Amino acid sequence: MFIQEAELFKGLSQDFMNELAKIMVEESYGKGTVLFADGDPAGFFYVLAEGRVRLAIGEQAEIEYSISNPGEAFGWSSLVDRAAYTARAECVAPSRLIRIEKEQLGKVLGKHPGDGMEFFKRLAAAIGQRLIVMYNAFLESQGAERPMSFGSGQVSHASEE
Repeated sequence: MFIQEAELFKGLSQDFMNELAKIMVEESYGKGTVLFADGDPAGFFYVLAEGRVRLAIGEQAEIEYSISNPGEAFGWSSLVDRAAYTARAECVAPSRLIRIEKEQLGKVLGKHPGDGMEFFKRLAAAIGQRLIVMYNAFLESQGAERPMSFGSGQVSHASEE
């Protein structure tokens, strides 16, 4: 099963994955399909199987992020008790996605607390990584120097070297 190779799900128990398989829906979408918009009820979590999805935040898409790696997840608002999505998700190429309804996923995660904890740890890491990418892109768009992190929380700017 493709989903088992996605970083978010890799190594989780077979019982968890079997239950997850029962609630996953694989769907294909054409270029230009809007999956959700900012303010829409956050009811689904998605995993990219193939294609490309653009996430845009802001009226003029001030912040954009491209989902293009198989196994990459989006629609996190549905998993963190937000009532509505905070971005617009649009297929910019024909795409095949795994769609998981949030209430059903919550039940599966609740039945498997160890797997659920590992899932949310990985989700937090993915969110953190995406924030770093978006922050660096923002800095570059502003002509600012990119700070360099040493992994300890210590940050150096090029002008300090």
